[in-house]
Amino acid sequence: MAASNSFIVAGGGIGGLAAALVLARQGHAVQVLEQGDAFGEIGAGIQLGPNVFRLFEHLGLTEAIRQVAYFPPNLVMRDVRSGELVVRAPVGEQTLATYGQPYGVIYRVDLHRVLLDACRALPSISLQVKSKVTGFAQRENGVEVQLVGDRRLSGAALVGADGLWSRVREAIVGDGKPRVSGHIAYRAVLPMRDVPPHLYSPDVTLWGGEKTHLVHYPLRRGELFNLVAVFHSDRYEEGWNTFGDPDELHQRFAQAAPPVKELLARIETWKMWVLCDREPVPNWSQSCVTLLGDAAHPMLQYLAQGACMAIEDAVTLGAALHRCPHDIAEAFRVYQKARYLRTGRVQLTARFYGEIYHASGVMRELRNRMFQSGREAAGFIGTHWLYRGIDPERPLDD
Repeated sequence: MAASNSFIVAGGGIGGLAAALVLARQGHAVQVLEQGDAFGEIGAGIQLGPNVFRLFEHLGLTEAIRQVAYFPPNLVMRDVRSGELVVRAPVGEQTLATYGQPYGVIYRVDLHRVLLDACRALPSISLQVKSKVTGFAQRENGVEVQLVGDRRLSGAALVGADGLWSRVREAIVGDGKPRVSGHIAYRAVLPMRDVPPHLYSPDVTLWGGEKTHLVHYPLRRGELFNLVAVFHSDRYEEGWNTFGDPDELHQRFAQAAPPVKELLARIETWKMWVLCDREPVPNWSQSCVTLLGDAAHPMLQYLAQGACMAIEDAVTLGAALHRCPHDIAEAFRVYQKARYLRTGRVQLTARFYGEIYHASGVMRELRNRMFQSGREAAGFIGTHWLYRGIDPERPLDD
């Protein structure tokens, strides 16, 4: 067993690396434990609201993010069957004018790499692979963490950033398996050269329909084209890296408008994941152990805020530790008190947006008419409470 006064972070994803970066810049030693053979990310594109760009600026990552991000002019929703425009919401100059920050999209791999490079530049961060956390025990002066292979580490505190199926959460919250939404997502990324001009759009475009939707947008400065198709299904497989069934996908979109079917037909191999979340909880800490990101508040992707909330968590956690430098348990209580209502609101709102996107019958007609009237466009792209974000200089006061 290696003795240490460092913070131990379980999970080397976006949330775990963001937490390590914040903690190390405050002068803490950090051990990041990644269960895989290497630090890396899988998945397709993710959207970045102005709330997280405020934090990139605070963390000194803005230029690195801008080098690999793409900034769409609009968020667009179309009816997946008729192809009719439901709403177009500008997010270029308008977002900058309203929030002082842009709206962007980024390849998940690229965001992870920016954070990983920033962590590697700090000697106080130790990045360890093949280190899956299986449990922990509270000690008088910290925590002892058990790893696969009967390895043990000790530290001042443990931050569980180990995702939807968090072993750390299991010990603290004990709420069993994640809530399966009944929605399944297929993802793929195309080189832009493989996208016919008549199917290309510079916008983040969502084709919404009865129990289905397709989202597409450019990535990596416009070099790639991201597609995510979502439909209702009772299939359940854990993980993010399972191959999808193209026949099932095309069957679900059999009544879609021609551009949608043509786009889907250009992908031969899809990766899939089942969309899950959990009920919001007010407590995810236990003495010198706490949770962060999907381990604390997993959410459906319909508000595109999973990564953003994890980075907000990391900044808020750092502020709480700065306020309570000699009492980690109290700092963790302050941190979760500042976060649980905001993240819970995102969790529940994301569920509602899933219903809006997948509406049928009268609900579909109402959605289309409300958005087409122009009076509800702001509701489509988000709400002020979300994109206003947290003040990185005073995140505990929001």
